[in-house]
Amino acid sequence: MRDLFSSKKSASDNAPKDVYGWRPYLLAFSGSWASAMYGYDSAFIGGTLALPSFRRQFGLEEASDSERANLSSNIVSTFQGGAFFGCAMCFYIAERFGRKPTLILSAFIFMIGAMLQMFGRLDCLYAGRALTGWGVGASAMILPVYVSECSPAKIRGRLVGVFEIMLQAALVCGFWVNYGVNRNVSPEGNRQWHIPVGVQFVPAGMLIITMLPMIESPRWLISHGKLDQARKNLAWVRNLPEDHQHVSNEIYVIETAIEHEVRASGSAGNWRQMFSELFQRGIRGRVVLCCWLCIFQNFTGINAVNYFSPTIFRSIGFTGTSVGLLATGIFGIVKMMATVLYAGFLVDRFGRRPLLLIGGVGAGFAMFYLAAYSSISGSFDTVPPQDAGSRAAVAMVYIYSFFYGASWNGIPWLFTSEVLPTRVRTLGMAFCICIQWLTQFVIVYSLPHMVLGIKYGTFLLFGCCTVLAIIFAYFFIPETKGIQLEDMDLLFGPEVSIVAKKAQNQYQEAIALRTTAVEAKAGNNAQV
Repeated sequence: MRDLFSSKKSASDNAPKDVYGWRPYLLAFSGSWASAMYGYDSAFIGGTLALPSFRRQFGLEEASDSERANLSSNIVSTFQGGAFFGCAMCFYIAERFGRKPTLILSAFIFMIGAMLQMFGRLDCLYAGRALTGWGVGASAMILPVYVSECSPAKIRGRLVGVFEIMLQAALVCGFWVNYGVNRNVSPEGNRQWHIPVGVQFVPAGMLIITMLPMIESPRWLISHGKLDQARKNLAWVRNLPEDHQHVSNEIYVIETAIEHEVRASGSAGNWRQMFSELFQRGIRGRVVLCCWLCIFQNFTGINAVNYFSPTIFRSIGFTGTSVGLLATGIFGIVKMMATVLYAGFLVDRFGRRPLLLIGGVGAGFAMFYLAAYSSISGSFDTVPPQDAGSRAAVAMVYIYSFFYGASWNGIPWLFTSEVLPTRVRTLGMAFCICIQWLTQFVIVYSLPHMVLGIKYGTFLLFGCCTVLAIIFAYFFIPETKGIQLEDMDLLFGPEVSIVAKKAQNQYQEAIALRTTAVEAKAGNNAQV
C-alpha cells in the first residue's frame, strides 16, 4: 500500500524518500492552527453581527442604515487595524527570538482579545477585536515563512497549502456555528452570541499545545549561527540521521546562501542595512510583486464575502437571518473543498502561475454576472423574485468561491513566503503582509458603505480588479514550483527580466550552466 505522505520522485529529484514522510506534514498542521484563528474570525464576525442577541446588545437594532453601516464597519475593521500593527511589530520578535516563540506569543494575545470580547461592552469589543487582530496579524505573517523554511522544495506548495486548508476549515466552522446558534439558541440573553465568540479560544489553545513540542526553523537557526541545533532540527523534519549526506548538503547550501547575502549587503547584523537591502536591485522587484499579489488578493472581493456574506446574499434576494446564514455556510464548504483541491493536488502539480490565471478568469466571470444581475433585478433596493436569474446568482457566488479558493486564496501567501532571500525574508514578509492587511482594512471598512452607495457597482469593481489581477499575473509572475529557496536568486536576480516568461527562460539557462559546471568539475576530479 502506498504511503499517504510519500511523494513520487522525478528523475531530477535526488532526495531520499524519507524526506517526504509524515513529519513535515505534522509540523505544517501544528503551526496552521494559527491560520485557523484567522479563518474562524473571518467567518464568525459577519454572521454574529446578524444575530438578534448581538444586534440588541450592541445597539444595531435601533440604528439607522447609515449608523448600522458605520458600526458594522468599525467592529469588523478594528480587527484589520490590529492585524496591521501585529504584523509590523512581529518582525522584530520573529527575527530576534525565532518563528516558534512568535507563533505561541500570538496565540496568547489572541486569547486575551477573545476574553475581552465576551464582556458585552462596545469599548471592550473594540479592544478585543484589535488584540485578536494583533495575534492573527503576527501569526499569519510568520506561519507561511516557518512552514516554507522547513519544507522540502518538491512539496513546499502542498505544505504551505495546509495553512489555507486549516483556514478554510475554520471558516466553515465559523459560518455553521452562527447558523446553529441562530436556529437552536434563544436570542434572549447573551448566550447566543457568546458561543461563537467563545469558540475563538479553541484554535488559539490548540496552537499553543501543538507548537510547544515542534522544532524551530533550521534556516533561522543557521542565520543566527546555531549550526548544531539547526542540523538536529533539519534531521528531525527530514526524518534522516544527523550525519546523513542529504542533511549535510542542505545545511551547506543554506550556509552558502546566507554568507553570499551577508557579503552582498556588507553587514552581518545591522538592521538599518537590512531595511535598505530589502529595496536593492534583485530584491525590491520581488517585494513589489508580492505586494501587488496581496493587493489583488483583497480587491478581487473575497474578504467582502467572508466578512459580510449575509449582506452579500441579502443583496441578491436571500432575506431572513437563517436563510442568509445557511447560504453562507454552503459558501464556506465550497471554498474549503476548493482549497483542499488546490493544496493537495494542484499547486505542486500544475504550479502557481496557471492557477492564478485560470482561477482569475472563473472568479471574474462570476463577479460580472452578479453585477449584471443586481443591476437588472434591482436586488439592492427591492427583494427580487426567486427565479432562474436569482438561483444563477447564488450559483455564481459558489463558482466564485471555488475558482478563488483554488488560486488567489492561497498563492499570494505561498509566493511571498518562498521568493525572498533568507536574510530579509521575515522583514519582506512583514512588509508585504502589512500591505495585505491595509488593503483588507479598506475593503471591509468600505463594503457596508459601498452596498448603500454604489450597490451593483460593488460587484463590478471587484470584477474589474480581477481582470487587472489576471493581466498582472500573466506578465509578471513566473513559476516557482519545485525551485529551492536558495535558487530564487536565479529567477529574480538583478540581471533577470521582470517579464515572467523571459525570467523563466533565463532561470532555465542559469540552471543548465550550473549543471554543466558541476559535471565538468566532477569529471576533472575523477581524472585527477
